[in-house]
Amino acid sequence: MTQLKKINIPNIGDFDSVEVIEVMVKVGDEIKEEDSLITVESDKASMDIPSPESGLVKSIDIKVGDVVKEGSLILSIEPLASDTPNESKKEPPKQDTKKTQVEPASESEKNDDEYDVAVLGSGPGGYTAAFRAADLGKKVILIERYSTIGGVCLNVGCIPSKALLHTAKVITDAEDTSSHGVSFNQPSIDLDQLRNWKSNKVVKKLTMGLAQMAKQRDVKIIEGEGKFISPHQINVELNDGTKKIIGFKSAIIAAGSQSSKIPNTPEDERIMDSTGALELKDIPKKLLIIGGGIIGLEMGTVYDALGSDVSVVELSDGLIQGCDRDIVRPLHKRMEKRFENIWLNTKVTGIDSKKEGVVVHFEGEDVPVEMQK
Repeated sequence: MTQLKKINIPNIGDFDSVEVIEVMVKVGDEIKEEDSLITVESDKASMDIPSPESGLVKSIDIKVGDVVKEGSLILSIEPLASDTPNESKKEPPKQDTKKTQVEPASESEKNDDEYDVAVLGSGPGGYTAAFRAADLGKKVILIERYSTIGGVCLNVGCIPSKALLHTAKVITDAEDTSSHGVSFNQPSIDLDQLRNWKSNKVVKKLTMGLAQMAKQRDVKIIEGEGKFISPHQINVELNDGTKKIIGFKSAIIAAGSQSSKIPNTPEDERIMDSTGALELKDIPKKLLIIGGGIIGLEMGTVYDALGSDVSVVELSDGLIQGCDRDIVRPLHKRMEKRFENIWLNTKVTGIDSKKEGVVVHFEGEDVPVEMQK
């Protein structure tokens, strides 16, 4: 009778325990080495647990919601018939990323360091690729131009905006309960405390979790701007002013995105992109959002809840183009009630910076020729 092999939770770093949020296999499945078995989640991040060997799943010993730790039994497998007895007794080779030998690249400039995989950009695409490559035994370097990893989404995008949207929802929910007969006083906004909560309690907690996961996998992180100088070399201008030539076998480009600027827009601290809006430097009395897409409407929702009179101008004939109109319609109706104005089919033809305010010029039907914000 073939002896079953038990697969347990491996070393999960500094976490005492983690919660199982997904089981990816079922009894009877044939799995291969490195196939993902389960997904676990801590208070900082989630990660997949891969199988150390191939086989046929005979029993599953955990379920979604279980709290597990290193050594907890995941499942039992029966080695595949193609595995020879001698092979089945061999322990899987231990992967040591520190000792991986990388053939030096035959390039004109001498490399300062050699890696199997160089990842340019540490956003969701970059750090996921870097962690996976490290899990497969590769020597990996992650190159990031900013001081924290996580990319636009984590640092100046989805995560901080959703944190502020949660605050906005609490404020507007409290306002809406007045129709139920329950009224609250006007909220007192402490911008310093709100910024601290967004930056340190939400964003920093997640970026620190990613840095810890990189450390556990021996993924090297360097801060600087990388440029390819040959098919197997990247020149990294480090943030301290020095440079380093990184040699690699394979490279992954995950450079992310930046906010686009409206041509001929004057330099004025009162004119912000989404990153500036997330900084919450102040709560303006009047705020014009140029662009009725998701990011613009998120910022409009936040500032409206905090007390600004918000107007939106959109070039097309509807908000959030590309989204089902049946979904957008109720959102539009709600925003019409809360926002000061929503102008569709309207073009911004110019922006002037004046001492008394920023003057924006429009072109379209049923809109003012200009508006001061």
